Amino acid sequence: MDATIALPVLIFLIAVALLFDFLNGLHDAANSIATIVSTRVLRPQYAVIWAAFFNFIAFMVFGLHVANTIGTGIIGPNVVDASVIFAALVGAIVWNLITWALGIPSSSSHALIGGLVGAGIAKAGLSAAVWSGLSKTLLAIVLSPLVGFLLALVLVAVVSWLSVRSTPFAVDRAFRILQFVSASLYSLGHGGNDAQKTMGIIAVLLYSQGHLGSDFNIPFWVVISCQAAMGLGTLMGGWRIVRTMGLRITKLTPMQGFCAETGGAATLFMATYLGVPVSTTHTITGAIVGVGAARRVSAVRWNVASSIVYAWVITIPASAIVAAATYWAVVLLR
Repeated sequence: MDATIALPVLIFLIAVALLFDFLNGLHDAANSIATIVSTRVLRPQYAVIWAAFFNFIAFMVFGLHVANTIGTGIIGPNVVDASVIFAALVGAIVWNLITWALGIPSSSSHALIGGLVGAGIAKAGLSAAVWSGLSKTLLAIVLSPLVGFLLALVLVAVVSWLSVRSTPFAVDRAFRILQFVSASLYSLGHGGNDAQKTMGIIAVLLYSQGHLGSDFNIPFWVVISCQAAMGLGTLMGGWRIVRTMGLRITKLTPMQGFCAETGGAATLFMATYLGVPVSTTHTITGAIVGVGAARRVSAVRWNVASSIVYAWVITIPASAIVAAATYWAVVLLR
């Protein structure tokens, strides 16, 4: 374990971690509200308040399995020091800001994981990575959008069959109400999975400095701080990405919005229960593509979807490179 750091440095690093959490909420607000905004069920300013509330209360519903995975399952806790955490957060924040400015719905989760891996390997080589936890996370990159896609596809088929005797007006009115439920569930899943990633970062930093005793755990003040930062970020909205997620991939009706959000929420609930840090961006995009493809394949703007996939592929290596460069710069300046 590395030498302890001064209290002001520790506070500064916790503040940077909470800044990342805020930007995560800002960047990923689109995941929670894109469908309910694009179907005109809620105005954007009301949708972000709705999503922020459910983001915040997520800690009451879920355990802290994802936080434990991030804290101990990506890089070894013995590798962690102030420079590694700072470099990891810089790598994730820089990539988040670049993709936010360009309106690309990349994954904040994988930016953070890439940052951790890049900084850890820069310090201790390949032995820094916990390959069992990392492989589980990498597998989720593929599975989470696929599961979201399939669940949304099945839901559209089931709902269409159940609604076959109803008028289009009645179906539209019913699913405008039901979308409040599905959007709430998705926001709950988003807050439960994503805020825990920053909890894991802060907790492993405290653990590396001897503030948690001999056993790794997540203090309650860390839980509340992270949920609040995530909620505030969501409240600020991410309008550039809302447009891509809600309008450019495919045109959505309230019924399709309900199916996309419910399929995405089910995927996030399963992942959070299993302690897998999945990408909420990947999940909802897969679900939106699923409902579009259920109508007809040509309903999906595949050129937009493919450009999003390219961003996914380069997120981990890009944030890892920025984090590694930051770590080496910090070491040189020390």
